[in-house]
Amino acid sequence: MMSEFYRNIVIATDGSENSLRAISYGIEIAKLSGATVHALYVTDITSFSSMPMDAGLEAIYDTLREEGKKAISVVKEHGDASGVEVREVTLEGHPSNEIINFAENNDIDLIVVGTLGKSGLDRFLLGSVAEKVVRGSKVPVLVVRSEKQD
Repeated sequence: MMSEFYRNIVIATDGSENSLRAISYGIEIAKLSGATVHALYVTDITSFSSMPMDAGLEAIYDTLREEGKKAISVVKEHGDASGVEVREVTLEGHPSNEIINFAENNDIDLIVVGTLGKSGLDRFLLGSVAEKVVRGSKVPVLVVRSEKQD
């Protein structure tokens, strides 16, 4: 079944176990609608921007970039298994801003993002990307909660 409603879907992933459920939802929607998926990982460099890059920071930065490649490859694997075209995208910057900007500048019809469903400080720190995307995006956003809820 092909749909004109969803042609391009972003699945924003952070590589966590909790993002797997959001990946499943996004791939299923893409499969049903015939959409192309853009697997998006944003390397959060906001904490590095005010510091001079030394060997230690460069190693951390390289590790984050490798984690990003692994994260989007998981989306690609799920897409391949379902017959869904997946384009891999890695960006750098503040995650919520980059997700919103990518969606608005690339004819995206839906953003799929996971949340951890935590409480307290964990919720404040880890749920803030999904919340900021929901609040700031002109593109519809599907927030998929983790099965593991506190």
